[in-house]
Amino acid sequence: MYYKRIIDSYLIEWASRPSRKPILLRGARQVGKSTAVRHLGEQFKYYVEINLEKQPAYKTLFSNNLDVTQIVPQMAAMCGIPIIPNETLLFIDEIQDCKEAIMALRFFKEDLPDLHVIAAGSLLEFVLDDIPTFGVGRIHSMFMFPMTFDEFLLANGENLLLDARNQASSTSPLAVPLHEKLIGLMRRFLLVGGMPEAVAKWVETHDYLQCQEVQDDILTGYEADFPKYKKKVDPQLLSSTMKSAAAQATKKFVYARVPGEYKTAEVKKALELLTKAGILIPVTHTDANGLPLGEEKDESTRKILLLDTGLMLRLLNMSSGDITAITTQILTASAADLVNKGPMAEMLAGLELLHYLSPNLHHELFYWVRQAKNATAEVDYILPHNMGVLPVEVKAGVQGGMKSLWDFMREKKLSQAVRCSLENFGQFDYVDPKADNAVRHVTIVPLYAISQMKE
Repeated sequence: MYYKRIIDSYLIEWASRPSRKPILLRGARQVGKSTAVRHLGEQFKYYVEINLEKQPAYKTLFSNNLDVTQIVPQMAAMCGIPIIPNETLLFIDEIQDCKEAIMALRFFKEDLPDLHVIAAGSLLEFVLDDIPTFGVGRIHSMFMFPMTFDEFLLANGENLLLDARNQASSTSPLAVPLHEKLIGLMRRFLLVGGMPEAVAKWVETHDYLQCQEVQDDILTGYEADFPKYKKKVDPQLLSSTMKSAAAQATKKFVYARVPGEYKTAEVKKALELLTKAGILIPVTHTDANGLPLGEEKDESTRKILLLDTGLMLRLLNMSSGDITAITTQILTASAADLVNKGPMAEMLAGLELLHYLSPNLHHELFYWVRQAKNATAEVDYILPHNMGVLPVEVKAGVQGGMKSLWDFMREKKLSQAVRCSLENFGQFDYVDPKADNAVRHVTIVPLYAISQMKE
């Protein structure tokens, strides 16, 4: 059973172009890269998939030269399937196992421009660092992540519910029964997460324990990869850093909290590698005085997200040995408690914000924190919007507890903000008595509707 993914439309658009570059599909292990390409392959007369990890014999084709006009006929002969421009989709999987194959990708654009070629792999970022020429301008990267909440709804057959939600707005909220149903599904999504295999297991069984087994297997697979980084970072440090990131999620990451008496520089290197592997996602402080946000970022002040809420819960279980209280809270707590207690809602909001952006670019997440001594003001996420900045707070209350947001908007002279919560769609104005009664307009976007924020 194939579950529709956001990236499908981007791949179809790429395939329909009269002129195109080879795609390098990038993302962490098990996010669904290979499955999405196979689904695209159904639209072609011929589909050829070569896995350089499972089929190392194909690596020898790239060992003597990088002439793709010679390599492709040899591939066709070895697999017994025609590789014909405009009729065949050629998929080279686990390409990180052969640097020469990565280097050869750039020549498809020049020498076989009509052949549809996609390459994918895990841990690609480490290999790319070691390749002196990576075909800038001749290869197109796409970035893939775990499934979004919208994709989770589609996988669970909730198409009509999704349509109804998409028609709602701040001036036309959802009917209460639909709103409550979406909150219930959001709770399940927090536990199941968006790893395709875990979602498929949920759709099949509706059994959280079986989903947890899938999640544990995925994390075991990630840790099995760590020895491959051994030349760069101690595998034990990588494991400790990953688990510490789960424990510190949505808080400023403190290097000293990684167990093992490692030096700060060593932990920084581990964070960098786990980020390159797509397992960790940094949220970096920006002064947010204007665009681009990255111009004023401070990489010494960062929060760290895990790539998936379900995997984060399993990592917490590995660290603490029992996540029963967290699981119970997710399933039974009031909407306010679910948002305001613990990191899950804030982390989910950040992941959703990232995952709905175009996969054609590598995007960063930013937040703002007042960096003065003993200051506590912090805004969860800062987005570019209409040539300016848009603050996004993950909160449950209507106006209480939003002092940081008002401070930020006052300082940056902003009139628009978003609150993500488990409230229904809505909006309100706050008259700021500390800024000559300036009006701050806040749009309420439910956590289950972050994909609609652009609307």
